[in-house]
Amino acid sequence: MYLCIINAERVIIIKLTKRQEEIIEIVKKNQPITSEKLAEMLNVTRAALRPDLAILTMTGILEARPKVGYLYSKKSSNSLIFEAIKDIKVSEIKSKPAIVTEDTTVYDAIVQLFLNDAGTIFIVNNGYLTGAVSRKDFLKIAMGNSDIHKVPVGIIMTRMPNIITVTDDDLAYDAAKKIIEHEVDSLPVVEKVILDDGKEVYKITGKVSKTNITKLFVKLGEGR
Repeated sequence: MYLCIINAERVIIIKLTKRQEEIIEIVKKNQPITSEKLAEMLNVTRAALRPDLAILTMTGILEARPKVGYLYSKKSSNSLIFEAIKDIKVSEIKSKPAIVTEDTTVYDAIVQLFLNDAGTIFIVNNGYLTGAVSRKDFLKIAMGNSDIHKVPVGIIMTRMPNIITVTDDDLAYDAAKKIIEHEVDSLPVVEKVILDDGKEVYKITGKVSKTNITKLFVKLGEGR
C-alpha cells in the first residue's frame, strides 16, 4: 500500500512497511484493539510500535480513541490520495496564458498559439479578459473563405461572460471537473476588478489546462 502526503512545497509518496500493513490487518479483524494487545500479537514492544502507529494515525488509516484503542478508519489509499489532492489550489498549478488583443489578426493569433504551444488563446481589451479562441475556432475560419491576415481575432472569439473561469483560490480538482464538464482545453485564471463606473471586469493571471492537470498527476506519481 502507498500513501500520498502533500504539503505546500511538494508531494511525497511512501510505501507502508510490512509491519505497518500487518498492523492494519490486525486492527481490521480485532478492532478496537489496544497498543498492548497489538504489541503482544506482533511479538514486539509497545515502544517499537509507536512510530508505526503514529504514521498510521497521522495519515488517517487508523483512529486512536482514548481508553478504547485503535480502529480502522475504512479509508482506502485512493481516498487518502483524493483528500490530499482536493486541497491543492489553482494558484499552485497554473501556468502562463497565451494572450493577444482583440484587434490582433487571426493569422497572428494562430502564430502565437503555436509559439506558446497552447490549445486556447485568451483575448484582452484594455488589459481585461474579453474572450477566448480555441484551435477548433481557428480551424473553422482557416477552412473558410475569410482572409485570416485581415480578420481580427475579436470577430471569431467566444465573448465574456460565456467563458468558464477559475480563480487562484479555487481547487485544482474543481478546475479539472470544469475542463471535463465543459469540454474545453483550458480555463483562464482571473481576478475580479471593479472599475470606477461599477462595472465588473476580469484581469487574467494565468491558465489551467489539461496539461497542467496531467503534470500534477505526474508529480504525484514521481513523489515530488
